[in-house]
Amino acid sequence: MNRAFYRIEHETRYVHAGQVSMSQHIACLTPRPLEHQVVHACALDVHPRPADRSERTDYHGNLVTQLSILRPYTELRVTATSLVEVRESGAAIDPEASPAWETARDAGVFRRGVPLDDAAPFRYPSPYIQPAAELAAFARTTFTAGRPLLAAAVDLMQRIHDEFQFDAGVTTITTPVSRVLSERRGVCQDFAHLQIACLRSLGIPARYTSGYLLTDPPPGSPRLIGADASHAWLAVCCPRYGWVDLDPTNAVRPGLRHVTLGWGRDYGDVSPLRGVVLGGGEHELTVGVSVVPAPESPAAAR
Repeated sequence: MNRAFYRIEHETRYVHAGQVSMSQHIACLTPRPLEHQVVHACALDVHPRPADRSERTDYHGNLVTQLSILRPYTELRVTATSLVEVRESGAAIDPEASPAWETARDAGVFRRGVPLDDAAPFRYPSPYIQPAAELAAFARTTFTAGRPLLAAAVDLMQRIHDEFQFDAGVTTITTPVSRVLSERRGVCQDFAHLQIACLRSLGIPARYTSGYLLTDPPPGSPRLIGADASHAWLAVCCPRYGWVDLDPTNAVRPGLRHVTLGWGRDYGDVSPLRGVVLGGGEHELTVGVSVVPAPESPAAAR
């Protein structure tokens, strides 16, 4: 079995202009245990120390940590350190053998007396993803009548990769998907949101995945600690194969280099750290992420 081990460090740092009186936070920083992913360890270090800290599983099955900080501070630092094993999935998927995309659409049509399936929350609008006619039109170039769902979805992924430019300076998390479509540029979360919005505009369920991606430094350069970033991709629900991951930023199906944190309807469900702060005024946010290959023995990687 092909597999890879990673040591991941994700540091989030808020520096406030004034003093924060108290704050409440939800952290989605624990990688999700999956059939192809084993989480050998995960530690969350928080400064200042929370007065209360608890863990729970959210609606989508993600592991989240709730934090209550009741003492004044001007700087908050949250560091998650994880040891994760990613295994190659043994399931072979032939996109051309998947059902016609109309089959996936029609399977989710509400019928009286028939319970909604697990994909139902991922068929409809969500805070960051609003289906629209122009998104459906963009997708229909790929989703021709009777075409296999996964073949069309992979083709759409490739189109986004080829026609859109990665540009970290033009969007924020609040940038509408319609603007990403019109300006043809953005970052990984934009491209994931865009493809999800296109699929939902056709009535096909799709979900947002938050995680990490192992990247290679330039030739001759060392791997820099904190130089990586969190990553995002999507999964489309196929009646024959279940949820199938697609990474439009890189035009690949996620594999051994992808580490899954969690999934939801959009970024808002799985943002790494969110919360409510009382006081503090303006703040500066810095995030550092490192994804480093680790020894195969989890004990040796600590």
